[in-house]
Amino acid sequence: MPTPLSERAAAPETVHEPTHPEVTWRAATAADVETVLALYRAAGAVDHPYFVVPRHEVTGKFSSSTVDPARDTMMAITPSGDVVAAGSATLGAGRATEVQTFIAGTVHPNWRGRGLGRELARWQVDRARQQLAGVDSDLPGSIGNFTEDHQDDVLALMARFGLQTRRYFTEMEWHGGHVPDVAVPDDVRIVPFTRELSEATRHARNDAFRDHWGSQPTHEERWSQNLVDNEHFRPDLSRVVVEKAAGGPRVLAFAMASVDEENWAVRGWRVAYVDLIGVRRERRGQRLAPAVMAAQMRAVRDAGLDGTILDVDTENPTGALGLYERMGYTPAHRGRALLLEI
Repeated sequence: MPTPLSERAAAPETVHEPTHPEVTWRAATAADVETVLALYRAAGAVDHPYFVVPRHEVTGKFSSSTVDPARDTMMAITPSGDVVAAGSATLGAGRATEVQTFIAGTVHPNWRGRGLGRELARWQVDRARQQLAGVDSDLPGSIGNFTEDHQDDVLALMARFGLQTRRYFTEMEWHGGHVPDVAVPDDVRIVPFTRELSEATRHARNDAFRDHWGSQPTHEERWSQNLVDNEHFRPDLSRVVVEKAAGGPRVLAFAMASVDEENWAVRGWRVAYVDLIGVRRERRGQRLAPAVMAAQMRAVRDAGLDGTILDVDTENPTGALGLYERMGYTPAHRGRALLLEI
């Protein structure tokens, strides 16, 4: 009989707050959104100057049903009231094949090298273990973190707590230019995304990503908060492939996009971000992916934008990396997925 996750997680009974002689620590609250966002953006200007941390990455910690801010967030405050470190541990809602929790955080560039990151990471891993131990399951468990490829200090810190590189992700760019014409089967059509197609698209996403590394089903709340109800989501730049079905249109493929104009200044071009691209597994190999991508690229070009960016798992089993290159995308930056398997 498999060992329950509650035993494998090796969680401490009590997760002690970090300690450091120069700061005090406490959980974050909704009233701290602006100061925490300012911290992340100050750190981002050094760690990843080519993109700006979006507001929803901070506000989402206070609106998600899977996050208890009082237990799942932590920040360091100087005697003058400045927030100089912050982090969280977030338990994933989708648990089809694995129970996942993710740790994320940063330290202000002016305060690095003083041990704040080490204290924060210790707290995060202890809290993540506690989260996993609280799930009644015998599925595999993991603690994950995403970081930029060049952040050697973060990689060393995560390794200290057992998180090792498991996957590389490449950010790719399309700077306008030629868009190929791609024919689609007669039984389907490509249309702009609408709210009426939201649930059908979510189901298509969950089917398309079932064989992707680390992917778990996206539930309604996350779909809403992170995508279709996000202030940056652009339905006019999103395209879906649909077929007729008894219960209404069935989504077979999708290319979803968002635009955060705050990124235009740091990137130097007017860019849309491709949040998701996928094809239902039974319809792969029918050119639906390049067709829906081409439709989206034309929509972006017609909207007067300069191009698009997307992230791809370099070991994606569908051959997505090669597809994107054939569609005119070129690699720009690389990140890593770090993992501690439980």
